Amino acid sequence: MHPGLAVGLVFGGCCSNVVFLELLVREFPGCGNLVTFAQFFFIAMEGFVFEAKFGRKQPAIPIKYYLIMVAMFFMVSVVNNYALNLNIAMPLHMIFRSGSLIANMALGIIILKKRYTVYKYTSIALVSLGIFTCTFMSAKQVSSMTHAGKEGEENISAFLWWLLGLAALTFALLMSARMGIFQETLYKKFGKHSKEALYYNHALPLPGFLLLAPDIYRQALLFNQSEPLHVPVLGLNMPVMWFYLLMNVITQYVCIRGVFILTTECTSLTVTLVVTLRKFISLIFSILYFRNPFTAWHWIGTILVFVGTLMYTEVWNNLGLPTDQKQKKKEEKKLE
Repeated sequence: MHPGLAVGLVFGGCCSNVVFLELLVREFPGCGNLVTFAQFFFIAMEGFVFEAKFGRKQPAIPIKYYLIMVAMFFMVSVVNNYALNLNIAMPLHMIFRSGSLIANMALGIIILKKRYTVYKYTSIALVSLGIFTCTFMSAKQVSSMTHAGKEGEENISAFLWWLLGLAALTFALLMSARMGIFQETLYKKFGKHSKEALYYNHALPLPGFLLLAPDIYRQALLFNQSEPLHVPVLGLNMPVMWFYLLMNVITQYVCIRGVFILTTECTSLTVTLVVTLRKFISLIFSILYFRNPFTAWHWIGTILVFVGTLMYTEVWNNLGLPTDQKQKKKEEKKLE
C-alpha cells in the first residue's frame, strides 16, 4: 500500500475515532469497557477470517510471546479507557498519552542501556514540562469545579478520584513503553509480522473480558435505552449509542490498520511525525467542537508537548540535510 494512503487512514480513522469516543463517554462516562470489548472483538474477528484463515495458518511468532504481549496490551487498553471515568477530561487524556516518548526513553535507558544525545534529552524535558503544566492546570480546574457545586468530603473525594485517574494513565504509559520494547526485540528475532501481531493482540485477550462481563452487560442495557436513530444507508432504526459505538469500532480499525501499515512502509521518523500531528489535530478538534475547558496555560503546555515530540524525531534536522549527511546520521544512530 502507498504510504500516502496509510497516512490518510491514520488521520481519517484516528481523528474521527476520537469524535465518536467523546460522543459515547459524554453520554455514558462508564462505557469504557464496552467500547474496548467491541473494538477487540471486531478486529479479532476480521483477523480470524483474513489473517489466520479460520485458524488454519500457523503464527510466525510463537504464541507464548504473544501471550506476554497481549497481557500488557490488554491492561494498557482497559486502563486508558477506564481513566475517563476518573475525572480525566478528554484533552488531558490525549495530552498525557502524548508523553510516551518520556516512558520509552526512560525504559530504554534502564532496560536496553541506551544513551541519547543532549538534543533528545532537551526534547524530553520540553514534553515533561508541557505535561506537568497541563496536569497542574487541570488539577486547579477539578478543584474549582468541585468547590462550585459540592462541599467538604465530596471535594476531597472528587480530587482523589482525579489523582487515581492520573495514576492509571501513568501506569498505562509505562506499560505501553515496556510493551514497545518487548515487541521491538521480538521483531528483531522473528521478523516483522504486523497483521499477525494486530490479530493476536486483539484475539488472545478476549477471554479476559469475562471478568468485565457484568459491567459490559449493564452498559449494553443503557445503550439499548438511548434515543432511536434512523440510518439511511442501512435503512433501519437503532439506538443512537449503538450507532456511535459501531462508528467508533470501524474508525478504530481504520486507525490501527493505518498505523501498522505505516510501520512497514515508512521510517520510524515518519510514523512518529504522522502520529504526533494526528494527536495534535484530534486535540484541537476536541477542544473547539466539544468546547472543553482549555486555558492559555493548557495551550502553552500543549505546544511544549508537541514541539518536544517533533524535536525528538529530529524532523527539522533531517528535512534540511543532504542525502549523504542523512545516511551518516542513520549510521550514527545505529551506534547508539
